Amino acid sequence: MMGGIIAGLVILGVLIIVIGMNVRIVEQGMAQVVQRLGKYRKTLETGFHIIMPFFDRTRAKISLKEQVADFRPSEVITKDNVKMMIDSVVFFQIVDPRLYTYGIERPMQAIENLTATTLRNIVGELELDETLTSRETVNAKMRNIIDDATNPWGIKVHRVELRNILPPPAIQESMEKQMRAERERRQTILQAEGEKRSNILVAEGEKQAAILRAEARKIALLTEAEGQAEAIKKIISAKPDAAYLTLQGFEAAKALAAGEATTIIVPSELQNVATMFTTMSEIMNKKGVGTPKK
Repeated sequence: MMGGIIAGLVILGVLIIVIGMNVRIVEQGMAQVVQRLGKYRKTLETGFHIIMPFFDRTRAKISLKEQVADFRPSEVITKDNVKMMIDSVVFFQIVDPRLYTYGIERPMQAIENLTATTLRNIVGELELDETLTSRETVNAKMRNIIDDATNPWGIKVHRVELRNILPPPAIQESMEKQMRAERERRQTILQAEGEKRSNILVAEGEKQAAILRAEARKIALLTEAEGQAEAIKKIISAKPDAAYLTLQGFEAAKALAAGEATTIIVPSELQNVATMFTTMSEIMNKKGVGTPKK
C-alpha cells in the first residue's frame, strides 16, 4: 500500500516536471517558433502555451518590435572617382518569425552586406556633389531595394538613413575653403547693401531738409510781404492827416536808409497822400517787396 502511494507521488512529480518543462510564456512584442521532430509546427504568440513533451522544441524568442541596425562605414566610389566613407542606419521589423527563422542564415549579416552593396551601386551612379546633396533620394532608393530583398526573410525595412558621408581630407579642405569664400562673399554683399541703403537714406534726409528750409523761407517772405501790403491798405483806408503821413514818411525813410538801398526819394508835397504812397511803393519795389501774386 505504501509503495503504491510512493510510486503515485513519483509519477505525479515527474508529470509536473515534464509539464513545467514544456510550458512556454511569450511576452508582449515577442514570438517563438515551435518545431515538431525538427519540422516547423507553429508560431507561439503573446501568452501562455504548453507544447507536446519530447516531440516539440522551441527556437529562440524573436522580437517583433522595430529595431535599429547601425552598420560600420563602407568605402564607396562616386561617378567622378572620388573615394569616401559612408555609414548607414537601417530601421527594420520582423513581421514573419517563420521566414526569419528559416529564410536565411545570419540575417543581420545578410542585411549589412546587402546595405553595403546597394549603397555602392547607387553612389557609383552619382557624382560627389550629387551624393552630398541627394541624401533623401539615396535613402529612398536604398529602402526600396533592401525592402524588396528582405521580404523573403520575413523582414520589413521601414527607413534607411545615411548618417555620415566622409570625403577624403583634401576634398574636405577644399569644401571648407569654398564655404568660407561663399560666406565672405555674402557678408561683403550685405555690407555693400547696407552702405548703399544708408547713403540713400542720408541723401533723402538732406533733400527733405533742403525742401523744408526752402518752404520755410518762401512762407516767411510771403507772410512779410502780405503784412506790409495789409499795413499800407489799412493806412490808406484810414485816410490819415498830413502830419501822420509826414511822420510815417520820415520813419520809412529812416528804415530804408538803414538798409541796402542806395537811393532815397522824399516827396516835396507831403500833404499829397497819393504821391506819398506812390513814392513808398517805388522804394519798396526797389527793395524787392511787393504785393504777392494771387
